[in-house]
Amino acid sequence: MFVLYETPAGYAIFKLLDEKKLEQVDNLYLEFETPEKANKLLKLKHFEKFNDTTEALAAATAAVEGKVAKPLKKTLKKILVDDVQSSLLVADAKLGTAIKDKLSVQCVYNTGVQELMRCIRQQADSLLGGLPKREMTAMALGLAHSLSRYKLKFSPDKIDTMIVQAQCLLDDLDKELNNYMMRAREWYGWHFPELGKIITDNIAFVKTIKLVGTRDNMAASDLSDILPEDVEEKVKEAAEISMGTEISEEDVLNIQCLCDEIISINDYRIHLYDYLKARMMAMAPNLTVLVGDTVGARLIAHAGSLINLAKHPSSTVQILGAEKALFRALKTKKDTPKYGLIYHAQLVGQASQKNKGKMSRSLAAKASLATRVDAFGEEATFELGAAHKVKLESRLRLLEEGNLRKLSGTGKAKAKFEKYQAKSEVFTYQPEADNTLNVKKRKHSESEQTPVKKEIQDEVKEETVEEDSEVKSEKKKKKKKKQKDEEAVEPEADEEPTPAKKKKKSKHQE
Repeated sequence: MFVLYETPAGYAIFKLLDEKKLEQVDNLYLEFETPEKANKLLKLKHFEKFNDTTEALAAATAAVEGKVAKPLKKTLKKILVDDVQSSLLVADAKLGTAIKDKLSVQCVYNTGVQELMRCIRQQADSLLGGLPKREMTAMALGLAHSLSRYKLKFSPDKIDTMIVQAQCLLDDLDKELNNYMMRAREWYGWHFPELGKIITDNIAFVKTIKLVGTRDNMAASDLSDILPEDVEEKVKEAAEISMGTEISEEDVLNIQCLCDEIISINDYRIHLYDYLKARMMAMAPNLTVLVGDTVGARLIAHAGSLINLAKHPSSTVQILGAEKALFRALKTKKDTPKYGLIYHAQLVGQASQKNKGKMSRSLAAKASLATRVDAFGEEATFELGAAHKVKLESRLRLLEEGNLRKLSGTGKAKAKFEKYQAKSEVFTYQPEADNTLNVKKRKHSESEQTPVKKEIQDEVKEETVEEDSEVKSEKKKKKKKKQKDEEAVEPEADEEPTPAKKKKKSKHQE
């Protein structure tokens, strides 16, 4: 009876000298208390060593899948070809079934075999003999890593932990740089307060302090490598009339040491940013093309890993980073946030305020697809991300112009904007107005002509009224003349009070 024992270095085949001991499962460990006892029960028949890690990985994967590897098949044919009636003890039932089908060898797998394998593992160093312990440990570690990569289809370029750590370190460096710069500006501001207002760039400010020292050396210093000409002239003019206090050489040395630290941290930050950009393009090229390397790294760091980010739906990606605002809005029953970390993406920043929500929703949908391609795709290309970015840019252009149209065949219908647009004041010729038949409804052409007719009629009425008034005034004048002639004819001697009555009668007669 033979025993098949698999090791990271190769296949070991032992011959079981006493088969009756295998029946005593509970007391089997007593036979392996010492190497001498173990060698009395088992004898190494053959050891088939692997040539390299690749062969070991192939054998291990074949054993996991329940298949017989080529080295094992050759070894078993050599040893078991003579002993046809012998049986083989195996640690895996699937492997035993495969050996039985291939080589027609009786394979045994039970609880006794499991206990025997544990005992062999305990005394493996003494039973194998020729293999050093260090070599066995190194081969076991290498095989374990190789097998893990194979089982998970793992690529070394997909290490998102490096991106998470680099992004967190980049944020910490930005905070430290801001604190150091604030301290340097405040510290040197006691000596030369005007310099902080003239030079707004932090690194140029620090380099100027490091080169010049006190403001007394400003006139004799050459700042052309650091500052433009106009800024340099302003700095030198301000140094002559500065209101700052005098400081000692020791104070200047300490400030310059702080400036050295700021410059070194800034240089390391630039180097770290380049490393992060390269890792993002290697690991998530489509996401990097869509949202940028910084925003993509922050999304991965917030989700924990690229796989976790790929599992999130696009609605979660859209508000990732705004969890507090979301739960506060849900609690107070107000509007939920429209964007989180994705707000800092270039496409969202280019949109106007009213279109930022639409662009963040569209960008989150495309970023979710790009993340899944990066996480689970086999080829690391950025073609999908570039195509999606072109579509999003065209959509942004349409949103800014105010003309929405269907971008893909899956859209429902075109949006109608007729009710939002002003009507044109330009009138076209209508041939219906040429009809001579009586039409009850007024045409557009008739409605234009009616105001002219009304104006003509009003003018005619005014002329007739004026003529009537002139005729009436002429008649009144003739009556007055007649009355004056009659009064002149009557004798003045008559003093009777009848003239008024006569006048009334005369008026009545007339």
